[in-house]
Amino acid sequence: MSTTKTRDATRPAPAKASKAEPRRGVRGSTLSFWIFTGPFLIGLVIFVYIPIGWSVWLSFFEARYTVTPDKFIGFDNYELMLTNGDFTGSLVTFTVFAAIIVPVTWALSLGLALMVHRLRFMKAFFRSVFFLPTACSFVAASLIWKMSIFSGVRFGMMNTFLGLFGIENVAWLADPNPPWYWLVIVTVRLWLQAGFYMILFLAALQNIPPELYEAAAIDGAKPGWQTFRHITLPQLRATSTAVILLLLVAAYQAFDEFFNLLAKTTWGRPPLVELYYTALGDDQDYGAGSAGAVILTLLICMVTLLQGRFLGFGRSDDSR
Repeated sequence: MSTTKTRDATRPAPAKASKAEPRRGVRGSTLSFWIFTGPFLIGLVIFVYIPIGWSVWLSFFEARYTVTPDKFIGFDNYELMLTNGDFTGSLVTFTVFAAIIVPVTWALSLGLALMVHRLRFMKAFFRSVFFLPTACSFVAASLIWKMSIFSGVRFGMMNTFLGLFGIENVAWLADPNPPWYWLVIVTVRLWLQAGFYMILFLAALQNIPPELYEAAAIDGAKPGWQTFRHITLPQLRATSTAVILLLLVAAYQAFDEFFNLLAKTTWGRPPLVELYYTALGDDQDYGAGSAGAVILTLLICMVTLLQGRFLGFGRSDDSR
């Protein structure tokens, strides 16, 4: 009996059930949500949605030298912009620019991603080196390209290099015939944005299961082009589609390099530069500029939707 009491005395007392912490109410969760997202939403409304709505409203008024017009003119501004040869010509300039920059950037960024992905040493170093130009300002890069590399005088780096082979100085940005300015614009944008899309492709490459390559090797697939074509490229379909869409939208929004490289030339203007001179030029026609901006926005949306539908963006693999 005493032994039983001793055991009972030495036995640890059962732990008391801890009281469950009260759950935070719905009101607290809602308050936290608005604290974190409120400033962003306020900035989005003030700096994005209100200017967009105001631009659409101005496009239906005669707004010269004022942003508070009172004369409603309907779709006259839209008709004016669609019959404006400079604006429609800028859309052609965009088409040429997009046709060059989109596939070249896609190929270069994918090639850099494949090279960095296969490195066995200093992978972080090369990844940082190729990504670093994305932190550079478009304005600063454009001025470097214009004044140091592709300067039209004999002190430019490219002209100095060509002079070693007896080639005369080239007016890279002063003469549209031949259009050497495309080389300047395309190279500066490639240098600035290829590293960013390389990171996207690199992340997609790291998510490809290695078992696919092992199974392909067992089946007799040769490493290199055959493996890339039948395994790597299909696995990058979603990333490639997203990259192409981003490149297409970015090409429509090209402004800094064109404006800083070509200054006030009447040739080689993309849509945003043409709208800049329309709204902030001598006439300061905010109504026509806003109508052109609406046309450009609708065109971007239409091309993006068609491109996404053609490339199968957002569809599952089973439905392709």
